[in-house]
Amino acid sequence: MAKPVELGLVLEGEDAKRFWEDRKNPKVTKEQIEMLKEAKQIYKTNFKA
Repeated sequence: MAKPVELGLVLEGEDAKRFWEDRKNPKVTKEQIEMLKEAKQIYKTNFKA
């Protein structure tokens, strides 16, 4: 019988350090903020409760 594929990501060295730094100190760009504002407006316009 075939063995199931195990999904996973292994980071080492500088990649691992950068990953954990980004997790501890997330950064949000102006473009991301604008995109979220636009998404909120689209949601309000199209999905009224």
